[in-house]
Amino acid sequence: MLSFEAARAKVIEVVAAHAGAPPSEIIDIAQDPARALGRVLAEDTVADRNYPPFDRSTRDGYAVRSDDVLRPGAKLRLIGESRAGVPFAGAVRKDECVRILTGAALPDGANAVVMQEYAHVEGDTIAFDRAATAGQNIVPAAAEARLGETLVARGTRLGYAELALIAQVGAVRLPVARRPRVAILSTGDEIVDVSKTPGPFEIRNSNSVSLAAQVALTGGDPVVLGNAPDEVAELRARILRGLDSDILVLSGGVSVGTYDLVEPVLRELGAEFFFDSVAIRPGKPAVFGSCRGKPVFGLPGNPVSTMVTFELFVVPAIEILSGTKPRPLPLFKAKLAHPLNEKPPLAHFLPARLTWPGPQVEAIPWEGSGDVRALVRGNCFLVVHGEKQKLDPGEWVDVLPRRGMF
Repeated sequence: MLSFEAARAKVIEVVAAHAGAPPSEIIDIAQDPARALGRVLAEDTVADRNYPPFDRSTRDGYAVRSDDVLRPGAKLRLIGESRAGVPFAGAVRKDECVRILTGAALPDGANAVVMQEYAHVEGDTIAFDRAATAGQNIVPAAAEARLGETLVARGTRLGYAELALIAQVGAVRLPVARRPRVAILSTGDEIVDVSKTPGPFEIRNSNSVSLAAQVALTGGDPVVLGNAPDEVAELRARILRGLDSDILVLSGGVSVGTYDLVEPVLRELGAEFFFDSVAIRPGKPAVFGSCRGKPVFGLPGNPVSTMVTFELFVVPAIEILSGTKPRPLPLFKAKLAHPLNEKPPLAHFLPARLTWPGPQVEAIPWEGSGDVRALVRGNCFLVVHGEKQKLDPGEWVDVLPRRGMF
C-alpha cells in the first residue's frame, strides 16, 4: 500500500510519460478576456517592443540634469512640461528643467527626476531643496523587457497578471491548450439523480456535482455521465463512453465487496493498474490505472473520500493534460489549536478550519467520510501524517487548503 506522496508521484510519472502536447485553440482576449483566465498558454508570448519604450518618470516632479542640482538650493529655469502621452518636444540644457508627471517620457538631455515635494516655484524658476543623482525616479527604456524577449512562456497557467502582460504587448489572439475532458461516472444501485426524490435507502448523486466542480476549478472540462448501477453490462457501456474523454473518474465500486465491480470491468477492458489502495483516511481504496491509453481513477464513493482523493491524485493528471507541469501539493504550516491523537498508521485528512492571525487550524468534529456538512463548516484539511499521529496544541502541522476557498 503506497503513501499518498508515492501514489501522487506515480500518477505524475505515468500520465507525464504518455502525455503529448494538447491540442490548442484561439481565444480573443479583446472580446472575452475572462475566457482565457486559468487556461494554459500554448505558445510563448514575446515583447513586441522595448518596455518601457522610453525613459519613464516614476514621480510627479521636475526633469533635470543631475550636474545642475549637485547640492540643495540649486535654481533652474522652467521651460515646459512632459506628461503621459504628450512628451516635451525640446531638450533640457544647462540650468533648465521641465515639469514632468508620473508615467511621462523623460525629455532629451535630462537624466533625473526630482520629486515635487523637494522643489518650489520662485517666479519662472524652480528652487530645489535636495540634490539630484543620475537615474533617480526613472525607469530606463527596456528595463522591463526588450523587443523579442519571452515574457510569458508556453505552459504557463494564465492569471490576471499574465493576461495583463499579454494584453500589454498586443497578443490579442491568444493560443491556449484545450481543456482536458474529464468524464465523471458514479456507480451504485443506491444512487439517484440529484433532481429525484430518493427512496428510504437511496441517496442523491452529489459526487457527480462535486467532482464536476473540482474538475472545473482545476482547469478541466467535466463530462458528467450520470450513474451506473451495480450491473456489469451497464457499467461496461458507461465506462466505454467515459474512455472517449481524456480522463475517466469513477466514484464508488472500488472496494472489495461483492458489488464492487469497477476493477473487474476495467480489467476485462484491458486496464493496467498502478495502485489500488493508499495509506490514507479517508480514501484508502483509491485506484489508479490506464485503460486504452486513458488515465482512469476509481475513487471511493463516500463524498469526503471522493473529494480528498480527487485533490491528491486526479488534479496533477488534469494539470499535465492541460499542457503544464503539475504544481506541488499546496501544503502549508499552521499551529494546531487542540490536541490530536489519530489511529496509526494511515495519514489522515481531517475537515478543519484555518483562522488568522496565526495561522491556527482546528479540526472540525465529523461523522466520517460521508459527512459533507463538516467540510462546509471548514475551509481546509488538517493533515496528520502516519509517522506522528499524537499532536499537542501549538505544534506546527500541515494544512491542505480546500480548492477555491483561498
